[in-house]
Amino acid sequence: MKLLISFGTRPEAIKMAPIIAAARSSSRANVKVCVTAQHREMLDQVLDLFDITADYDLDLMRHDQDLTSLSSGVLLGMKDVLKKENPDAVLVQGDTVSTFITALASFYQRIPVCHIEAGLRTYNLDAPFPEEGMRQLVTRLSSLHFAPTERNRKALLAEGIEDKSIFVVGNTVIDALYWTRDKLAGIPPNRLATAWGRASAALESQDRLILVTGHRRESFGEGLRNVCLALRDIAERHADVNILYSVHPNPNVSVPVEELLGNISNVYLLPPFDYRSFVYLMHRSYLIITDSGGVQEEAPALGKPVLVTRAVTERHEAVECGAVKLVGTDRLTIVKETERILNSESCRASFDQHKSLYGSGDAAIRIMNVLGSWLADSPRLAGSEVGAEI
Repeated sequence: MKLLISFGTRPEAIKMAPIIAAARSSSRANVKVCVTAQHREMLDQVLDLFDITADYDLDLMRHDQDLTSLSSGVLLGMKDVLKKENPDAVLVQGDTVSTFITALASFYQRIPVCHIEAGLRTYNLDAPFPEEGMRQLVTRLSSLHFAPTERNRKALLAEGIEDKSIFVVGNTVIDALYWTRDKLAGIPPNRLATAWGRASAALESQDRLILVTGHRRESFGEGLRNVCLALRDIAERHADVNILYSVHPNPNVSVPVEELLGNISNVYLLPPFDYRSFVYLMHRSYLIITDSGGVQEEAPALGKPVLVTRAVTERHEAVECGAVKLVGTDRLTIVKETERILNSESCRASFDQHKSLYGSGDAAIRIMNVLGSWLADSPRLAGSEVGAEI
């Protein structure tokens, strides 16, 4: 079976890496990788970590790019790649511009689309924007839907997607997380990071560590300022707590963060970490405050409390079982819930009960086995041997 795996951002690359490894280990899969480079530096870090060489690189990242120009670049670039390769199926992941436009370009070429991480929903097109719209549109263009959880499957069924096209396989982010965690064993922390600077001393102390990320468009402006003010309150009230903030380079994020938190002694503002370092910091953290989707999946697998600075989430099962808690961007709520965890070990321990929520680390193998069986029955490959398990 001839597969084209396409992605453009760091989170996509992390979640696609286990599938690429599984495909390349199979004698029955011919896999090509195309990156759009919707992100560039952060994407390249993951490619290096997982030893992925792209067969095609559209190199589309531009300073302060908008959604329209990025979309047109992906559509035109993927047209040429798809015509040259003519794969049996195209694999896309998640809910980015690269994901949706690659699916659209594949649809135009009448090539089946397989959606990794299908069925996540908020049903609010503004939260997150544009991701919620992107993933709903990808669903309509996809032939196979690989859902992380049973709840995701039910969401797809409710939208009229055929049951036979949906497969609950877990999330490949857990595959990547466990692989990286195992590789970290025995590596001194000072060998992991390239830009920790003065934060290295904070990691060597016995103080509790709060790890923070934030980059969602819907939080730009007042929402992000409220999050920063809450972090400042926490830092000033708790001298025994160090806050490490992995600051996204977008000036809509970096400027207000630096303005409000740059002079707080126990707040450390650092560039985005490479994935290996970030996994270490999640493992080392006492608490994580984030608006990331992937972290909502990774942190429970590590038994870490997560406060999500969003009003809604597509990871509903994590909220319902208590693996994460939504706090929005309200300053008082963020402070209250953070202090509840800091002041109660039993409260913190209640988060450490859902490590298998998103799978056990075998999602990529399960996806490849489904693909083999499905493509064996397709008109393109009928009668071939691709259906054998890898």
